[in-house]
Amino acid sequence: MTKKRKRQEDFQKVKLKVGKKKPKLENATDTTFKTKAIQIPEQLKEDGVLPTQNRKLNIKDLLSQMHHYSPGVKHNALLGLKELLSQYPFVIDAHLSSIISEVAAVFTDKDSGVRGAAVRLLQFLASKIRAEQIAPFFPLVSAHLSSAMTHISEGIQEDSLKVLDVLLEAYPALLTDRSIILLKNFVELISHQQLSKRLKSRDKLSWMLSVNPNRRVTSQQWRLSVLTRLKKFLQAVVDGSSDTEDEGLQEQDNSHPVRNPVCISWKLHANNQQHIQLFESGGLRPKINSSFRLRSLTSVMDSAEKGLSSAENLKNFIEIIIPLLIECWIEASPAQSAPILGNLLESESQQLMQQVLSIIHLLWKLTKRHDETYKMELWLRMNYLVDFKHHFMRHFPYSLQDTVKHKKKDPCKSNRNCMKSSNNIDHLLLNLTLCDIMVSLASTSTLQTDSGWLDMIRKFVTDTLQDGSRLNSKQVNRLLGVTWRLMQIQQNKVATEPLIKAVYTLYQQRNLLFPVRTLLLKFFSRVYQKEDLRTQRIRSRSKVLSRWLAGLPQQLALLGLRNPELSNQLIDIIHSAASRSNKELLQSLQATAARIYDPLEGTLVLLPAEAQRRLVQLVYFLPCLPASLLACLSRCCIMGRMSSDLAATLIGILHMRSSFAGWKCQVQDNSVNDVDYFSFLFSTLIGFSSEELSSLQGIRGKPHISQTQLSPIRLYLTDLDQFLHHWAVTEVICHSLSTIPSQSQCFDILQTGICKYLVGLVVIPDSTAGSVLCAINKLLDQACIISENLHRFLASCCYSLLYFLLTIDREDAEHLQKRDMLWRSCISALALLPRLLRLMLQSLQVSRICREELPVVAQLLRLLMQHGQLRSHMITNEFLVQQIIKDIMTLKSGEVQEQWLTDLHYCFNIYLASHPQTPGPINTVY
Repeated sequence: MTKKRKRQEDFQKVKLKVGKKKPKLENATDTTFKTKAIQIPEQLKEDGVLPTQNRKLNIKDLLSQMHHYSPGVKHNALLGLKELLSQYPFVIDAHLSSIISEVAAVFTDKDSGVRGAAVRLLQFLASKIRAEQIAPFFPLVSAHLSSAMTHISEGIQEDSLKVLDVLLEAYPALLTDRSIILLKNFVELISHQQLSKRLKSRDKLSWMLSVNPNRRVTSQQWRLSVLTRLKKFLQAVVDGSSDTEDEGLQEQDNSHPVRNPVCISWKLHANNQQHIQLFESGGLRPKINSSFRLRSLTSVMDSAEKGLSSAENLKNFIEIIIPLLIECWIEASPAQSAPILGNLLESESQQLMQQVLSIIHLLWKLTKRHDETYKMELWLRMNYLVDFKHHFMRHFPYSLQDTVKHKKKDPCKSNRNCMKSSNNIDHLLLNLTLCDIMVSLASTSTLQTDSGWLDMIRKFVTDTLQDGSRLNSKQVNRLLGVTWRLMQIQQNKVATEPLIKAVYTLYQQRNLLFPVRTLLLKFFSRVYQKEDLRTQRIRSRSKVLSRWLAGLPQQLALLGLRNPELSNQLIDIIHSAASRSNKELLQSLQATAARIYDPLEGTLVLLPAEAQRRLVQLVYFLPCLPASLLACLSRCCIMGRMSSDLAATLIGILHMRSSFAGWKCQVQDNSVNDVDYFSFLFSTLIGFSSEELSSLQGIRGKPHISQTQLSPIRLYLTDLDQFLHHWAVTEVICHSLSTIPSQSQCFDILQTGICKYLVGLVVIPDSTAGSVLCAINKLLDQACIISENLHRFLASCCYSLLYFLLTIDREDAEHLQKRDMLWRSCISALALLPRLLRLMLQSLQVSRICREELPVVAQLLRLLMQHGQLRSHMITNEFLVQQIIKDIMTLKSGEVQEQWLTDLHYCFNIYLASHPQTPGPINTVY
């Protein structure tokens, strides 16, 4: 076969017939497939989960419309966002980043309606978003704000101030972190740099006020608007400082920082329940003795990051802003207003001048936050004192000119005492701010040079204080701050006495507001402390200050409970002066003590517990403690209107003032008379006054009286709270009595008092009977001789108390709590006094009692026989006990013997009839 034929056999062409399908190739791929539907209903609803507003637009739709070219669409999108976020607040957290970035981007929008809607939406968001939430996005917000403040469009600049207001109100701390950039923006809003050839060679370019005729408001109104925001911004910077101070008086004296005392309970400390940590000269901030110092974080920051916390940045800003503020002042000053005569100001001019002074005052406060304050004050004085004297003090003091309006006359506007005009402008605050700025530039070394304008300020301050006007707390705070500074500059009595007298004139006004009264008290207290330190060498006290101190106790007595906070302040000042032995105050306190410590309406019983504690401490400083005052103090202790712990403190103070305290040095003569002291102790021990005991004699029957036929004494059952209070006071009284050296004489005095005031009474309170027994147990010794009357009285008290304890119902939870205390007192007295037990047994004449009382007598005898301390005494009185049992058996003869009678026979046979030689103590359960 030829090669051609073979090649044709290998590659034969298949001939296809018309109308026939093409045969499938052997290596053809099958491309057919089958599908089935998969239903996922939850995933299909994903777009429907996002909440929508009334136009059926969700958060993504609204945010996308913020990029639309049409102002109307953007405006509607902002309104829709506010509507959506108010209905669904949780959307804010989910899309916070997008919302913040889109809203901030329209701060610089060309359309005023869009910007206004953005401001309203931002104000709404500020109430919903916390500072820590917005903090990561705040640099973006601040950047858009800076762009708006420096925008070429006047409308955008004006709206940027509205944005600033919202951020200052909601996030002041975050906004002040970018203080350097924003302060430069403030400057550029009201001024521009001078670019003349003469100034280009200087290192620092000068700034001058700018005038833009295209604005909708006048240049002065625009500057007022900008300076108002600048003042708020600087106030936020001051408030955010680490060592914040109050304005006025509080910022003038930092030499004596206020330290909260550490309350220590020596009882808890002695029982290792309270630990006291001491630091070496540490106060509340312990000092660590180390040669190493940690570098502050601000030292490693960039100068721009420090902001106004850097002295260099603060100086640079002061050098820029002060000349501009002086220019604003010159434009608004009376010299530039032809129709205005003298120092009268229009309302708009005064507002601008007030903002100028407020900004300077805040800058002055910031200068005091840096190290080397003296150098900073010297720099301010050298650079600005001349300009301030020339421009600020030229027409001082300033007052407001009321515009003439044809309306009905308001009597308040015509009153010279009204410090604010109809435009809510405080011209007094303007003058006080100026005084505050100027006196901060003066010192003792510059007194001769500054005497001219200092005299003007001193006269203004004195006249204002003596004017009798109704001043608010802010005005008084500034006024007292200037007064304090003037007193520090010139410390001689000739200069300070008129100022103190003027302040005292204001203090004597009636119906002063509480904040004003508080500020005046703090001022006088600080002046007194300063004078007290100085007069240790030179005794030349202010007469006005002495008069003020002498009037404080009377004010405290008159104030009562009407204002507890003011009363606390008065008590603190009185305590401070009393501890320094101020003669005038102690005399006044002595004269007013009876009213302060009155048990019914005195200040002591009306005020809260902490104030009561301070008043009790004042008792220690009283020059004399007469019998009438001790009677009042005794009633305060037993009436329950102050705690038992406080009553114990009072008793301890009186003991320390008495002649029995064991002082090695001689105690003040006639401070506490011994007779009066014993009268106080006895009255407090009894717990009731003679009038109250007399009124109890007419009470009969239950539930207030416990009565038995075998005792002439009926018990008046006191309330549980009264009983527990009286018992706690009794323990303190007994302790005080036990510390008196001559116990026998002390016992004789107590015996005389009991026989004189208690023996012969028919009704005695249960707490009084228990207290008497407790005192007898504490004072009784071998040298004491007890009278027969006292023996019989105590025996009757013992049986009445024991009968009461054995007849208490188990359901009576209130009286059950008295049982242990009264039982111990009775048993101790019977154990100490064998004759007392014998008299009580002799009084048990069962023939005189009813049959219902026989089980009680039997139970009492059984308990007495079982008690270990009384065993020997009961054996001694075996015949009496046996006779009582026989009498009981006689009364019960012919009847079935009950269980209580069987128990009585058993106990008698066990404990008395067998006469055991070594009886052990038995715990008696009754």
